[in-house]
Amino acid sequence: MASPMSASEFLDALRAEGVTVVEVGDWRDHNRNHKGPWGPVHGVMIHHTVTRGSERTVDLCRDGHPDLPGPLCHGVITKDGRVHLVGYGRANHAGSGDDEVLRAVIAEKGLPPDNEANTDGNRHFYGFECENMGDGEDPWPDEQLEAIVRAAAALCRRHGWTERSVIGHLEWQPGKVDPRGVSMRSLRQRVRERLKE
Repeated sequence: MASPMSASEFLDALRAEGVTVVEVGDWRDHNRNHKGPWGPVHGVMIHHTVTRGSERTVDLCRDGHPDLPGPLCHGVITKDGRVHLVGYGRANHAGSGDDEVLRAVIAEKGLPPDNEANTDGNRHFYGFECENMGDGEDPWPDEQLEAIVRAAAALCRRHGWTERSVIGHLEWQPGKVDPRGVSMRSLRQRVRERLKE
Protein backbone atom coordinates (compact mmCIF):
# COMPACT_ATOMS: atom_id res chain seq x y z
CA MET A 1 0.00 0.00 0.00
CA ALA A 2 1.19 3.47 -0.85
CA SER A 3 -0.05 6.82 0.29
CA PRO A 4 -0.36 9.35 -2.55
CA MET A 5 2.52 11.73 -2.92
CA SER A 6 1.92 15.35 -2.06
CA ALA A 7 1.31 17.60 -5.05
CA SER A 8 4.82 19.03 -4.68
CA GLU A 9 6.35 15.55 -4.58
CA PHE A 10 4.34 14.58 -7.67
CA LEU A 11 5.63 17.64 -9.53
CA ASP A 12 9.21 17.00 -8.38
CA ALA A 13 9.05 13.34 -9.45
CA LEU A 14 7.91 14.27 -12.96
CA ARG A 15 10.57 16.93 -13.36
CA ALA A 16 13.28 14.62 -12.03
CA GLU A 17 12.36 12.16 -14.79
CA GLY A 18 12.86 14.86 -17.43
CA VAL A 19 9.17 15.54 -18.06
CA THR A 20 8.24 18.96 -19.45
CA VAL A 21 5.47 20.10 -17.09
CA VAL A 22 2.86 22.82 -17.54
CA GLU A 23 1.00 23.78 -14.36
CA VAL A 24 -2.63 24.68 -15.10
CA GLY A 25 -4.38 27.01 -12.67
CA ASP A 26 -5.03 25.68 -9.18
CA TRP A 27 -4.22 22.09 -10.14
CA ARG A 28 -2.82 21.27 -6.69
CA ASP A 29 -6.24 21.75 -5.07
CA HIS A 30 -8.51 20.79 -7.97
CA ASN A 31 -9.95 17.33 -7.21
CA ARG A 32 -13.02 15.23 -6.40
CA ASN A 33 -11.94 14.35 -2.85
CA HIS A 34 -15.39 15.28 -1.54
CA LYS A 35 -16.81 12.29 -3.46
CA GLY A 36 -14.65 9.63 -1.83
CA PRO A 37 -11.18 8.70 -0.62
CA TRP A 38 -7.96 9.26 -2.54
CA GLY A 39 -5.53 6.43 -1.87
CA PRO A 40 -3.95 4.15 -1.16
CA VAL A 41 -2.53 4.34 -4.68
CA HIS A 42 -1.36 1.25 -6.51
CA GLY A 43 -0.59 2.24 -10.07
CA VAL A 44 -0.73 4.51 -13.11
CA MET A 45 -3.52 4.40 -15.70
CA ILE A 46 -3.15 5.59 -19.29
CA HIS A 47 -6.08 6.89 -21.37
CA HIS A 48 -6.81 8.60 -24.69
CA THR A 49 -9.04 11.66 -24.88
CA VAL A 50 -10.98 11.35 -28.19
CA THR A 51 -10.20 15.03 -28.84
CA ARG A 52 -8.18 17.19 -31.23
CA GLY A 53 -6.28 20.31 -30.25
CA SER A 54 -4.13 20.64 -27.17
CA GLU A 55 -5.83 23.70 -25.64
CA ARG A 56 -9.32 22.24 -26.00
CA THR A 57 -8.11 18.88 -24.66
CA VAL A 58 -6.50 20.42 -21.57
CA ASP A 59 -9.58 22.53 -20.85
CA LEU A 60 -11.90 19.52 -21.15
CA CYS A 61 -9.73 17.36 -18.89
CA ARG A 62 -9.53 20.13 -16.30
CA ASP A 63 -13.20 21.12 -16.30
CA GLY A 64 -14.96 17.95 -17.42
CA HIS A 65 -18.52 18.21 -18.73
CA PRO A 66 -22.02 18.18 -17.20
CA ASP A 67 -22.20 14.39 -16.99
CA LEU A 68 -18.65 13.99 -15.66
CA PRO A 69 -17.13 16.89 -13.68
CA GLY A 70 -13.39 17.49 -13.78
CA PRO A 71 -10.68 16.91 -13.22
CA LEU A 72 -10.73 13.93 -15.57
CA CYS A 73 -7.11 13.02 -14.79
CA HIS A 74 -4.01 14.33 -13.05
CA GLY A 75 -2.04 15.13 -16.18
CA VAL A 76 -2.85 15.64 -19.85
CA ILE A 77 -0.09 14.50 -22.20
CA THR A 78 -0.36 16.50 -25.42
CA LYS A 79 1.09 15.50 -28.76
CA ASP A 80 4.11 17.77 -28.27
CA GLY A 81 5.16 15.73 -25.23
CA ARG A 82 4.22 18.22 -22.55
CA VAL A 83 2.38 17.10 -19.41
CA HIS A 84 -0.28 19.61 -18.33
CA LEU A 85 -1.17 19.17 -14.67
CA VAL A 86 -4.91 19.81 -14.27
CA GLY A 87 -5.74 18.25 -10.92
CA TYR A 88 -4.39 16.42 -7.92
CA GLY A 89 -6.23 14.04 -5.66
CA ARG A 90 -9.26 12.01 -6.60
CA ALA A 91 -10.04 12.48 -10.31
CA ASN A 92 -12.80 11.16 -12.58
CA HIS A 93 -10.65 9.00 -14.84
CA ALA A 94 -10.69 5.30 -13.98
CA GLY A 95 -14.25 4.63 -12.92
CA SER A 96 -15.24 1.18 -11.71
CA GLY A 97 -13.07 -1.73 -12.74
CA ASP A 98 -12.09 -5.29 -11.97
CA ASP A 99 -10.97 -6.16 -8.44
CA GLU A 100 -8.86 -9.05 -9.78
CA VAL A 101 -6.97 -6.60 -11.99
CA LEU A 102 -6.33 -4.38 -8.97
CA ARG A 103 -4.99 -7.35 -6.99
CA ALA A 104 -2.67 -8.22 -9.90
CA VAL A 105 -1.41 -4.63 -10.07
CA ILE A 106 -0.75 -4.62 -6.32
CA ALA A 107 1.09 -7.95 -6.59
CA GLU A 108 2.79 -6.77 -9.80
CA LYS A 109 1.76 -9.91 -11.67
CA GLY A 110 0.35 -10.46 -15.15
CA LEU A 111 -3.09 -8.99 -15.62
CA PRO A 112 -6.19 -11.21 -15.79
CA PRO A 113 -9.01 -10.35 -18.21
CA ASP A 114 -11.13 -7.45 -16.99
CA ASN A 115 -14.64 -8.85 -16.79
CA GLU A 116 -16.13 -6.98 -13.82
CA ALA A 117 -16.67 -3.38 -12.78
CA ASN A 118 -16.89 -3.70 -9.00
CA THR A 119 -13.98 -1.61 -7.67
CA ASP A 120 -13.41 2.15 -7.43
CA GLY A 121 -10.38 2.94 -9.59
CA ASN A 122 -10.47 6.69 -9.04
CA ARG A 123 -9.29 6.01 -5.52
CA HIS A 124 -6.32 3.83 -6.45
CA PHE A 125 -4.74 5.09 -9.70
CA TYR A 126 -2.89 8.12 -10.93
CA GLY A 127 -4.33 8.98 -14.34
CA PHE A 128 -2.89 10.47 -17.51
CA GLU A 129 -5.13 11.43 -20.41
CA CYS A 130 -3.30 11.48 -23.74
CA GLU A 131 -4.39 13.71 -26.61
CA ASN A 132 -5.53 11.30 -29.33
CA MET A 133 -8.74 10.60 -31.24
CA GLY A 134 -8.55 6.94 -30.25
CA ASP A 135 -9.65 5.80 -33.70
CA GLY A 136 -6.56 3.72 -34.41
CA GLU A 137 -5.52 6.18 -37.14
CA ASP A 138 -4.56 9.30 -35.20
CA PRO A 139 -0.77 9.09 -34.78
CA TRP A 140 1.09 8.89 -31.49
CA PRO A 141 4.17 11.12 -31.95
CA ASP A 142 7.46 9.94 -30.47
CA GLU A 143 7.54 12.99 -28.18
CA GLN A 144 4.18 12.03 -26.72
CA LEU A 145 5.07 8.36 -26.23
CA GLU A 146 8.32 9.33 -24.54
CA ALA A 147 6.43 11.66 -22.20
CA ILE A 148 4.01 8.84 -21.30
CA VAL A 149 6.93 6.56 -20.50
CA ARG A 150 8.72 9.19 -18.43
CA ALA A 151 5.60 10.22 -16.52
CA ALA A 152 4.72 6.62 -15.70
CA ALA A 153 8.32 5.81 -14.77
CA ALA A 154 8.49 8.87 -12.52
CA LEU A 155 5.63 7.62 -10.37
CA CYS A 156 6.83 4.03 -10.40
CA ARG A 157 10.32 5.13 -9.36
CA ARG A 158 9.00 7.30 -6.52
CA HIS A 159 6.75 4.53 -5.16
CA GLY A 160 9.17 1.65 -5.78
CA TRP A 161 6.84 0.02 -8.31
CA THR A 162 7.82 -1.92 -11.42
CA GLU A 163 6.38 -1.43 -14.90
CA ARG A 164 3.60 -3.87 -13.98
CA SER A 165 1.95 -1.05 -12.05
CA VAL A 166 1.23 0.75 -15.34
CA ILE A 167 -2.02 -0.22 -17.05
CA GLY A 168 -4.31 0.99 -19.79
CA HIS A 169 -7.95 1.85 -19.19
CA LEU A 170 -8.85 -1.06 -21.47
CA GLU A 171 -7.15 -3.42 -19.01
CA TRP A 172 -9.20 -2.09 -16.09
CA GLN A 173 -12.79 -1.60 -17.19
CA PRO A 174 -14.78 -3.88 -19.51
CA GLY A 175 -15.73 -2.18 -22.78
CA LYS A 176 -12.96 0.42 -22.72
CA VAL A 177 -10.46 0.56 -25.62
CA ASP A 178 -8.02 3.25 -24.53
CA PRO A 179 -5.30 3.93 -25.24
CA ARG A 180 -6.13 2.64 -28.75
CA GLY A 181 -3.13 2.61 -31.05
CA VAL A 182 -0.62 2.02 -28.25
CA SER A 183 0.57 -1.41 -27.14
CA MET A 184 0.51 -1.49 -23.35
CA ARG A 185 2.94 -4.40 -23.45
CA SER A 186 5.42 -2.29 -25.44
CA LEU A 187 4.80 0.72 -23.22
CA ARG A 188 5.48 -1.30 -20.08
CA GLN A 189 8.68 -2.61 -21.64
CA ARG A 190 9.82 0.96 -22.27
CA VAL A 191 8.97 1.91 -18.68
CA ARG A 192 10.96 -1.12 -17.50
CA GLU A 193 13.99 0.02 -19.49
CA ARG A 194 13.60 3.58 -18.22
CA LEU A 195 13.56 2.39 -14.61
CA LYS A 196 16.97 0.76 -15.13
CA GLU A 197 18.54 4.18 -15.86
